[in-house]
Amino acid sequence: MTEYGYFLSCEEFTPAELLDQARRAEEAGFTRLAISDHFHPWNDAQGNSPFVWSMIGALSQVTDLPVTTLVTCPTVRLHPAVTAQAAATSSVLLDGRFTLGVGTGEALNEHIHGDRWPSYDDRAAMLEEAIEVMRELFTGRRVSHRGRHYTVDDARLYTPPQAPLPVYVSGFGPNAARLAGRIGDGFVTMTPDTELVQAFRQGGGVGKPVIGGVKVCWSADRDKAVDLVHRLWPTELLPGELAQILPTPAHFEQASRLVTRDMVAEAVTCGDDPGEHTKTVQAYVEAGFDEVYVGQIGTDHEAFFEAYRQQVLPALRG
Repeated sequence: MTEYGYFLSCEEFTPAELLDQARRAEEAGFTRLAISDHFHPWNDAQGNSPFVWSMIGALSQVTDLPVTTLVTCPTVRLHPAVTAQAAATSSVLLDGRFTLGVGTGEALNEHIHGDRWPSYDDRAAMLEEAIEVMRELFTGRRVSHRGRHYTVDDARLYTPPQAPLPVYVSGFGPNAARLAGRIGDGFVTMTPDTELVQAFRQGGGVGKPVIGGVKVCWSADRDKAVDLVHRLWPTELLPGELAQILPTPAHFEQASRLVTRDMVAEAVTCGDDPGEHTKTVQAYVEAGFDEVYVGQIGTDHEAFFEAYRQQVLPALRG
């Protein structure tokens, strides 16, 4: 049976707001939390970007819900050994209710050390090696590793995960989906694309979970909601590989001029029709997703959580 979680967007909200949303999500009947990992927001209008590992530590103290990163990049900004330590501590704090969602990353967040931004093939190879390193460290044994991309010298996690720590791999094309099937414990993708799910299964993902997320804007004024999404999240509709290669929020703001208000109105669920919100989430269920995370854009979270508690979640579970 599909589980419905709430998506915490670090790009748009302060740490205090994210913690309040987590509490409200649990009270509303969501059964899981996902959280993004960014160094920069996608644009200046979003205006935030707290450190995800600090946020997960705080979340462990205010909610009993499982938490998944959607997603972190363990290859450039942080060495996989450091990411492994952060993930292991998160798992311990959450009593084993932590899933490490990983991906090949975006230049937006990973260019900050001045490193060359690799091609996709190189990033995929780096991710595969990083996952190998992290899984070795999760055992709590001493690890030395000499690989193509990473070196680990006699390292050991003295606070290892006390329960198996699943690693889910993100992908947005068939090659990435097949890679996720081969090296991941689950698959992360943001659109209800049955062909991607099938590619994941064919790549080795049979029996493994598929999870995704979607942003909506619950509001009594649909026109204002569309305007808000167009201002804050036009980046969701950028085509192709732009999201992976543009390096700064300023570049995303320039590219977002390609996204019209009409495109937002057609693609993003806005307004207060519970049937439309239910239909949006149900599309993921029909595509074979095991977990779906919904994020509310804007500030009207009280109305969002009340509507989902009373109408949308019961309809989805009905």
